[in-house]
Amino acid sequence: MEKRLLFITFVLLVFGLVVLSSAGIIDGDKKFGDSYYYLKKQLLYGVLPGLLLFFLFSKVDYRFWKKVSFIILFGSLLLMIFVFVPDIGIGLKGASRWVSIAGWSFQPAEILKLSLVIYLAAWFGGRDERAKNWAYSSAPFFVVLSFVGLLLAMQPDVGTLVVVVLTALGVYFAAGSSLKHLFAVVAIFVIAVAGLIFIEPYRFNRIKTFLDPSLDPRGISYQLNQSLIAIGSGGLFGNGYNESTQKWGFLPEVVNDSIFAIVVEELGFVGAIVLIGLFIYLCYILISIAKLTSDRFGRLLVVGMSTWIVGQVFINIAAVSGLVPLTGIPLPFVSHGGTAIITLLTGLGIVSNIARKI
Repeated sequence: MEKRLLFITFVLLVFGLVVLSSAGIIDGDKKFGDSYYYLKKQLLYGVLPGLLLFFLFSKVDYRFWKKVSFIILFGSLLLMIFVFVPDIGIGLKGASRWVSIAGWSFQPAEILKLSLVIYLAAWFGGRDERAKNWAYSSAPFFVVLSFVGLLLAMQPDVGTLVVVVLTALGVYFAAGSSLKHLFAVVAIFVIAVAGLIFIEPYRFNRIKTFLDPSLDPRGISYQLNQSLIAIGSGGLFGNGYNESTQKWGFLPEVVNDSIFAIVVEELGFVGAIVLIGLFIYLCYILISIAKLTSDRFGRLLVVGMSTWIVGQVFINIAAVSGLVPLTGIPLPFVSHGGTAIITLLTGLGIVSNIARKI
């Protein structure tokens, strides 16, 4: 399983870099005077350090992370608080989601995803039959998740909040927790997200756009409509690699959360199915590793990684396709983002060590 995990990880990385190279060629030249700016940055500050950490963490006994899980989570939460500190936190488009330390900028929320998976796997890993006990297991889980959710809502980053909660619930369910408690947490989460949507006009506009894409096509519905145009023009086999017209300034966030639309426009329905198939194969490998792992902590950690990746892939593709409201969630392995790819590869490195011990 370890070799299969390495293979699919490498294939997805190559696929992502090839797509990013094409998607960012116009925007990179326009903003930075370098057509391959996004490709170079992704390689130097994302893929290469990420692969280094993948192989490094694959050599470290995964049970070590159980011992330091609380320290890791505490450090991640501290970094999340730093986004609100003047001269350290960086604001972008009305949101505070970045931190700059010693000239290095990164997104703490991405690190939090992995930290929370490790912590919850360690927490529930030591609770076995007591996982159904509200006071001993579920209540502390809800408190931790609420604090994490509060920090994400304050940034604000509702898209990441949804991914984090889905991931946490995946670990919670796999741990054998009470379904009654699970449904209670889901209900509270839905109410909280609904409240966050209605108190911010731009979030409410995304709901209106989702319900009626024809509403204000040059305004609040612009990104979704341009995304649907890209997807619709791709047809079965696409317009050809590097032949997208939507990336010429029409489609917003072309290298970030809208990049799947470029995949379909250039590579068609066939290319989209290939990419989705690669993600499904990765999910299959992760589930297989989880099933074969006898250690409860290791099994829950792999489940958390699987839920995180699959959940984020589904939300991104569904949003770009108009099946759910736009969230701003990037597509794993494909969207531009150094912190995201480094954290993802680090987590898969830990999973690789788990697979090695099966």
